[in-house]
Amino acid sequence: MHPIVIVGSGLAGYTLLKEIRKRDTATPVTLVTADDGAFYSKPNLSNALAAGKTAAALAGAGADKMAADQNATVLTHTRVTAIDTAGQRIRTDHGELAYGKLVLALGADPIPHGLAGDGAGAVLAVNDLADYAAFRGAIDGRRRVTVLGGGLIGCEFANDLAHAGFAVDVVHLGGWPLERLLPVEAGQRLADSLAALGVNWHFGRIAKSVERAAEGYGVRLDNGETIATDVVLSAIGLRPRTQLAQAGGIAVRRGIQTNRLLETSAPNVYAMGDCAEVDGLNLPYVQPLMVQARSLAATLTGTSTPVAYPAMPVMVKTPAHPVAVLPPKLGASGGWKVECGDTGICALHVDDNGRLQGFALTGSETGRRNTLVKELAA
Repeated sequence: MHPIVIVGSGLAGYTLLKEIRKRDTATPVTLVTADDGAFYSKPNLSNALAAGKTAAALAGAGADKMAADQNATVLTHTRVTAIDTAGQRIRTDHGELAYGKLVLALGADPIPHGLAGDGAGAVLAVNDLADYAAFRGAIDGRRRVTVLGGGLIGCEFANDLAHAGFAVDVVHLGGWPLERLLPVEAGQRLADSLAALGVNWHFGRIAKSVERAAEGYGVRLDNGETIATDVVLSAIGLRPRTQLAQAGGIAVRRGIQTNRLLETSAPNVYAMGDCAEVDGLNLPYVQPLMVQARSLAATLTGTSTPVAYPAMPVMVKTPAHPVAVLPPKLGASGGWKVECGDTGICALHVDDNGRLQGFALTGSETGRRNTLVKELAA
């Protein structure tokens, strides 16, 4: 019997493995990973500093323990180089492997920063445990960090760094943080709360170059301003890893295209997590990944189960001013109805008939999210 082969040992790959084993303890499963296969939760990388967590402390079980606990084979430091969908085999830098079912849980890569200057090569991005270890090493004994990007990850890192005592500059093209998810009032409240913690915002700006200076680096912005800093962290977004699938003739758009069963255009090949575009949606968050893992495990073990997402608010880990957001569906009519209180913002996105389509809650108002989720579900 050819095994189920999972490519990727992030939260997606390992969660799927665990969900398969809840239903089926016997079918051979092989997980292939380019790194050491340690189990950890990637969302914890952006708030580990204030919690005093090193990279080693964030790593849970190692690959050997995960393999033993889940009765699976985990091939570490093994890079998949090609997929032969006709022959149902993958090629790796350690040989070939046949599959009965193949799951691509490849994750996403940081979008290249495209900066000029002799310091551009020193710009860091944190996308896995090894990146986080390098970042911790780079900021050790330093004081000033410049974060490029004021989206979800950028805001979480800014909060974490400022809370840990660093002087933080954030360069963000938008007029307020998280502008794709939040109305201006909610975004401004988050910005003000992080500013009170010591974050210095540069809105409507992009970084053009990073030059080495006598002490640290100079980040030059598009308006000619230069920020003096010790470390530069790029958090301008992620791009689904689609290259392997595309080279194997599998259909991709923004992500690897799948239907609700997470089937790709190739027979017996599935995709899930940050690399997947499920029925036109790429949702790089934890909750959708968990829903996908449960559905796909059922499908792979004989019970065809389409992905059905519940209402899934995104929690932004910014303790200075927490945010819970459930954006309306793309192209939804209507608009935001915003109420501003002293301790938080409640923004409801309603259609022309007053029906709730989404929400953005900040500060003390985040406690209302479960009630609003129920209203949306109804």
